[in-house]
Amino acid sequence: MMAYDFDKIIDRKGTDCVKHDGLEHFFSRDDLLPMWVADMDIPAPDFIIKALRDRLDHPVLGYHWPSQSYFDAVIGWLDRRYSIRATREELHFIPGIVAGISFVIQAFTEPGDGILVTTPVYPPFLAIPATSGRRLVKCPLIIKDGRFEMDFDSFEQCAAGCKLLILSNPHNPGGTVWSPDTLRRIAEICAKHGLIVISDEIHADLILPPHHHTSFPTVSSTARDISIMFMAPSKTFNIAGLSSSVSYIHNPEIRKKFHAYLDNYGLAGGNIFAFVGAEAAFRHGEEWLNQLAEYLKNNAEFTRQYLASNMPQVKAVIPEASFLVWLDFSDYGFTHEETLHRIQNVARLALNDGITFGGERYHNCFRLNIGCPHETLATALNRLSNAFEQ
Repeated sequence: MMAYDFDKIIDRKGTDCVKHDGLEHFFSRDDLLPMWVADMDIPAPDFIIKALRDRLDHPVLGYHWPSQSYFDAVIGWLDRRYSIRATREELHFIPGIVAGISFVIQAFTEPGDGILVTTPVYPPFLAIPATSGRRLVKCPLIIKDGRFEMDFDSFEQCAAGCKLLILSNPHNPGGTVWSPDTLRRIAEICAKHGLIVISDEIHADLILPPHHHTSFPTVSSTARDISIMFMAPSKTFNIAGLSSSVSYIHNPEIRKKFHAYLDNYGLAGGNIFAFVGAEAAFRHGEEWLNQLAEYLKNNAEFTRQYLASNMPQVKAVIPEASFLVWLDFSDYGFTHEETLHRIQNVARLALNDGITFGGERYHNCFRLNIGCPHETLATALNRLSNAFEQ
């Protein structure tokens, strides 16, 4: 068994990556340690790089079409990891999940229709409905025992009158791995009120031991019949730049309508490297992923222990999945602007501002990306502690 090295520090500057080279654009300065946007400072696995290089040995890069080999790899991954027995007809390539969510909104709702999200949540879930003229309905999650959970009384009230739920499964930014019972209850409420559920499962493979992911359409026949599930190798294998994602839809009527919408816009073809990279990930990625999950688990535990020992006033939601930590600095008694000043100007860190995940309710909250070598994480936490505790 090959042992993978996730400790290597890689200089990403000058590669046009958002996380590093986008600092000037998003933060108006380029001297911050980037611990924000959700990609990892960890190299994509060698078997994906090799597959891409092998494809480049052929000199023609013409129009591409997803092969049966690609679909077989996806089907096998869904079976092994999600317990989904998919057919090729139930799957469709999409060029990214954010784009896929936008396509669902356009295909299944009209301007003015209600779209439900649970906050705090990944900012595009908020932006896409709002910019497309839909009515955004925000249902706040609650924090219980250090993790985000659903408030079902509030959720049902919010669901009434909506057409669509955008569900983050597992949750971003909190890393909650939703239980089967929670997902079943979501399905029951959404079916009762006539909502289609988009289950964004982009973080589903990055489950930190001993937790286990449950794919939304597997929890009941109701969930299966009202859902559009999106998944991708992009977060898992750090290949977001390939823009390779997949939708799974069991319900024939929903599937026919959505696939027709995608095909009318010519979105089935994708690009050569999206398919090549994804197939290599799904065929060869199991052991690499197992080792990565252990590494991220150790980073999460280190973060928990460090904050408890050095910054006990920070209320942290330590993830059960993926590499994102929700930090609440409210107990320091600073304004949001004062907290932001200490993070950016004293600690010299770039974190995601919590307000962008759901509004002023999340002032003094920030999201920290721990998907990086341990040395980088330790540096970031030391800077944060020095900025607030001295």
